Amino acid sequence: MSYLRGFPPPNPRSDIDMPSDETTLRRPTLTEVAALAGVSLKTASRALNREPNVAASTGRRVQDAADSLGYRLNGIARELRRGATSALVGLVSGDLANPFYSAVASGAERELRQHGLLLITANNDEDGELERSLVDAFLERRVRALLVIPSADDHEYLAIEGNRGVPFVFLDRPPDGLAADAVLIDNAGGARSAGEHLLGGGHRRIAMVADLARMAPQRGRIDGFVSAMKSAGNIDWEPYLRTEVHDVRHAERTVRGLLALDEPPSAIFTTNNRLTTGALRALRDQVNPPALVGFDDFDLADVLGTTVVAHDMSAIGREAARLAYERISGHTGPARTIVISTSLIARGSGERFPH
Repeated sequence: MSYLRGFPPPNPRSDIDMPSDETTLRRPTLTEVAALAGVSLKTASRALNREPNVAASTGRRVQDAADSLGYRLNGIARELRRGATSALVGLVSGDLANPFYSAVASGAERELRQHGLLLITANNDEDGELERSLVDAFLERRVRALLVIPSADDHEYLAIEGNRGVPFVFLDRPPDGLAADAVLIDNAGGARSAGEHLLGGGHRRIAMVADLARMAPQRGRIDGFVSAMKSAGNIDWEPYLRTEVHDVRHAERTVRGLLALDEPPSAIFTTNNRLTTGALRALRDQVNPPALVGFDDFDLADVLGTTVVAHDMSAIGREAARLAYERISGHTGPARTIVISTSLIARGSGERFPH
């Protein structure tokens, strides 16, 4: 995978002569290759691009000169000058430091590689404006397709790009204002199973610690959990709802606050892996910790005995890449949605009884 931040504007002449900054390492130029090989600039370019009517001995001499200088052709720039699309597929993602997003990217990369395509990624920082600028930057580079884990609230602006033959596939969150392929998690079903599991263990005072409620996956998880509580006729959980908890530290503080209540919850449901990590930090010094179920599996969850709602994270990327490749290959049918199933894995933390 390639990771892009900042996206300097593409330069279609970047495989000829580039101005250099003396304070940085200067790349060798085609002019220097031609001079070392003792040929004209045009001949050097033709030789390196393997065009016809270049003598074999000349071609070898030019290639040897390029190798000795460390010169490489800019393949993307060459293809753009020819008016072609690249072999790149862009992924606009959340923070790749989060294992969820890195697993999604890994699944997409492996699928695309089978078809001779390369994945490049950029982080939208959960910022709708940044997302749009990254999408624009990818499109300037004529990517074959775009995979988007969206933060923006409206994607209608992408409709014209779809009409120009650039397929979009949305991951984890459905598009808003645009008919496009999507790969989603069964968020509501998974959260409902977590709530039912805790209810089945005899819990009533069940806290839910949720991420940004404006994000579709979180809304689905909140709705699924609330559905389980309503079906059981349980209203004792309501004082323990906490939303807009977006990182590990905030989750730790939130859970410590819940534990400090006069009547603390006997169980906690966290709606993603970062919030589960924060909860575990808050619970580590508790003699009789509340039950805990987290949405998303994570490394060492089995070692820590953490009960989770799991799903195949790499499958999300793999299925999105497959849909994108089918569009690249000519599929023109209506927008499709694939839902990745979830399963509850009981490891001990979610099976503690109320006390």
